[in-house]
Amino acid sequence: MKLTDAKLRNLTEPGKHFDGFGLYLDVTKAGGRYWRLKYRYGGKEKLLALGVYPAVGLKDAREQAADARTVLASGGDPGAVRKAGKAQAAHEAANTFEAVARDWHRHQAARWEPETGARILASLAADIFPTLGARPMASIKPGEVREAIVKIEKRGAADQAGRVLQRVKAVYRWAVIHERIASNPMLDLVLSEILKPREVQHRAAMADKELPEFLRKLDAYEGDPHTVHALRMLILTATRPGEVRGARWAEFDLDAALWVIPPERMKMRAEHRVPLSRQAVEVLRSMQALSGGRDLAFPSPVYPSKPLSENTFNSALARMGYKNTATAHGFRALFSTVANECGWNPDVIERQLAHKEQNEIRAAYHRSTYMQDRERLMQWWADYLDGRKAGNVVKMPQRAA
Repeated sequence: MKLTDAKLRNLTEPGKHFDGFGLYLDVTKAGGRYWRLKYRYGGKEKLLALGVYPAVGLKDAREQAADARTVLASGGDPGAVRKAGKAQAAHEAANTFEAVARDWHRHQAARWEPETGARILASLAADIFPTLGARPMASIKPGEVREAIVKIEKRGAADQAGRVLQRVKAVYRWAVIHERIASNPMLDLVLSEILKPREVQHRAAMADKELPEFLRKLDAYEGDPHTVHALRMLILTATRPGEVRGARWAEFDLDAALWVIPPERMKMRAEHRVPLSRQAVEVLRSMQALSGGRDLAFPSPVYPSKPLSENTFNSALARMGYKNTATAHGFRALFSTVANECGWNPDVIERQLAHKEQNEIRAAYHRSTYMQDRERLMQWWADYLDGRKAGNVVKMPQRAA
């Protein structure tokens, strides 16, 4: 006789009370009531637990039993399917986007400067974790990531939107490689197909004709000497602002007039050897009196264990009257423009700027033969700057062999 809701409410006799087609309620002597489904698979009798009465009612138990029989009819083992489902659920619960993203971040952290790593994690925490962080990675649809990226763009931060998308895709690639997710659903997300087209805004760069006045203003600038010397070093070496701000004394050999920036501090993750002009060495010797006993060559005057802040250079330029007309990064463009116009070998200039050479054979050639050329180039550049400060406006063509 089939079970009914009324019979179940009054059922107290221990034993197996069958409903039909292998489904029964097992009432124990201790009063427990457990739904079970008896079935045969591979010639063996098996049991499938379907829950506890009354939390699982008669209707739910019958539906679960029907689902199990459907699995049997298709040649599967309901017990194995149930076990695999539980394992998958546990895997997904442990592999939410935030959990995997934080593991990815820890794995990659050695590749970044501490402040860069902190900035990367903060961007995900601000724009992705609140809406998608608690979700299993496998359940997140590309459209949901697209919506998050568009939301960043709408607040006027298109550059940040691009960086966040790049980081989300990197997390998914890493997750596939480390078997945290079976496949990468974000492969087809392309920034140019998500964000609206916009005019590229290049970093503001100073023109050569502005150099005399700027260099005189820099000499007269009454800001902190850490900042002044760091700006001079930035201009003299044509390096990136972050490379100067994070420079450590251990990277410099003043006697050899050489600055070796390790791979982990370079954008392209390759060691960069920077020849130092006499003027650049003088800047460093002046800094020794201020920071010679510390790790950082250009530490923050407020927090000596930390580098100058990211906005220090541009803030100083703004105070000198160059807000929105010049940026710290723009001095690299100025160096490149002047050096090219004065006839220096473009390959030497590009190597000095640490731009990546796509051709591996040419890249090896650059490393092995351009150092002497770059030494001449950087001394010429320092002398050129001295000449411009003195008012010399004649640019004599030069060429490195």
